[in-house]
Amino acid sequence: MKRNNKMHTTLFNDSLSLLQKLIAIPSLSKEEALTAEAIDLFLKDRGVKTHRKENNIWAFNKHYDASKPTILLNSHHDTVQPNPGYTRNPFSPDLEDGKLYGLGSNDAGGCLVSLIACFMHFYEQENLKYNLCLATTSEEEISGTNGLELIVPDLGPLEFAIVGEPTLMDLAIAERGLMVLDCVSHGKAGHAAREEGENAIYKAIKDIEWFRTYEFAKKSALFGPIKMSVTIIEAGSQHNVVPAICKFTVDVRVTDAYRNEEVIKIIRQHVNCEVKPRSVRLKSSSISVEHPIVVAGIALGRKTYGSPTTSDQSLLDIPSLKMGPGDSARSHMADEYIYVNEIEEGIDLYIQLISKIV
Repeated sequence: MKRNNKMHTTLFNDSLSLLQKLIAIPSLSKEEALTAEAIDLFLKDRGVKTHRKENNIWAFNKHYDASKPTILLNSHHDTVQPNPGYTRNPFSPDLEDGKLYGLGSNDAGGCLVSLIACFMHFYEQENLKYNLCLATTSEEEISGTNGLELIVPDLGPLEFAIVGEPTLMDLAIAERGLMVLDCVSHGKAGHAAREEGENAIYKAIKDIEWFRTYEFAKKSALFGPIKMSVTIIEAGSQHNVVPAICKFTVDVRVTDAYRNEEVIKIIRQHVNCEVKPRSVRLKSSSISVEHPIVVAGIALGRKTYGSPTTSDQSLLDIPSLKMGPGDSARSHMADEYIYVNEIEEGIDLYIQLISKIV
């Protein structure tokens, strides 16, 4: 691809300016109305027809053709609460020594504006092999139901997705899913001094040991086995009463080897306690290393890996690739920042990546 330096400079300058505006607007999860408005205005000012539902903004390339497959370009504009360790104003987009500071700069503002720039690069091009759908979404940090999940039905058929999260522009070709299980073991109350009752704690111990030691038959090539951890336990009311109920919580990190529903079924076949998942929405996701977008990324010198963290990928039922400027290690840290040159590289690599397949 021949690089148009003037166009690239404009895209970069616009992206940096937009990110500074977004940082200056508090946009905690469920409170993203003003950043949604800023993104909407940014796109409309450049002639893009936009759509909005709640705090989600999306758009399609100018020459959208329903007969062609569509690539989803997605990132989020909500943030977590500022880390208590901040020594700077989290909403002050300060540029110092090649770094842009501010809450959401790294997670995932740099990815968001870089994907917007990539979308704008292709927006008016004709005769593309794919349509492009840009979706800037809310509530990612809390896995909320009014973010990407809310608008997916409005986006039409999607072939695959590029999800913007900080990966140092390497290719996260799989992502662990997450389930939190609330488990209850039932016994029978009795006096501890007499041979009465059935101790629910003892029943729970057997199941807890199963969670600790069980190995699922299928292992992921990227992640290895599914990981299950008992993280909370609660039982008993007083020292001389045999408890009738023991409650415990299990954190399950699902791999691409199983669907969440399969994991639940296997667990229930092996334990005696009640097992209630809080949700099965946060699925493991993956994309084949032979997929054209992954092949294109490898050709650009990017590494592939499996990501242990969850993102909006978990809400998609299509192949998806997680990729973006910035470093996941900086996410949610105090005095969050992204290097300015990471944004410039992000724009360039996104454009090169998509140019190889469209």
